[in-house]
Amino acid sequence: MQSKRIEFKGAFGDMLSARIDLPEDGKVKAYALFAHCFTCSKDLRAVGHITKALAGVGIGTFRFDFTGLGQSAGEFSDTNFSSNVDDLIAAANFMAIELGKAPAILIGHSLGGAAVLQAAHRIESVKAVATIGSPAEPAHVTKNFKMNLDKIETKGHAKVILAGRPFTIKKQFVDDLEESKMKEYINQLGKALIVFHSPIDMTVGIDNAGKIFKAAKHPKSFVSLDDADHLLQDQKDSLYVGKVLGVWAEKYI
Repeated sequence: MQSKRIEFKGAFGDMLSARIDLPEDGKVKAYALFAHCFTCSKDLRAVGHITKALAGVGIGTFRFDFTGLGQSAGEFSDTNFSSNVDDLIAAANFMAIELGKAPAILIGHSLGGAAVLQAAHRIESVKAVATIGSPAEPAHVTKNFKMNLDKIETKGHAKVILAGRPFTIKKQFVDDLEESKMKEYINQLGKALIVFHSPIDMTVGIDNAGKIFKAAKHPKSFVSLDDADHLLQDQKDSLYVGKVLGVWAEKYI
């Protein structure tokens, strides 16, 4: 596939790092917007495999680093789930206005999946939404720093280790997660939905997929990822997601 690096302004006005992946022959049927997992980045290997598979069926994908993560500017400690949703809206507007490539598909991995389920309501061009290993409620991510919740509550912030890296989590981040109620967003999605989840996901349990699927209205689909791990570290799993997603989305784009 072809790949081009881009920058655009995020929700807080910081410059966010992005890239757009296109089919090798340049013929694009539709564009997708990808939201990465909590504290991950657009350059996670699995994301590249998914966008490569999508490019193979004529779908171009715009992926970016949320504010304060990866190669994007800004302070992660000042962000929250709501600002992630706003970053997605900023990305969609940039695609539509600056690039002339409005997204027809939203794809979200883990917490990014919860974000696209909310953002879809604010992006008119979107026809289809895909979640991959996503929690039914954003507050699910607090299990990653459960031991620090009391400190965050009393001191207002705490430094936590996530995926081997230090991050400062502020009370406003936790409060914002708790205020986000997903069931209504999913029930009133108004877009085609496909839910990818592994039955042995140890980070976000399969019960989350069941809650998302149950809350959603048709058209909706569920795809089991068999023995995949949460981050889709085995290349065959991420390529499978991309291939299935690409074929499924053709009906709606």
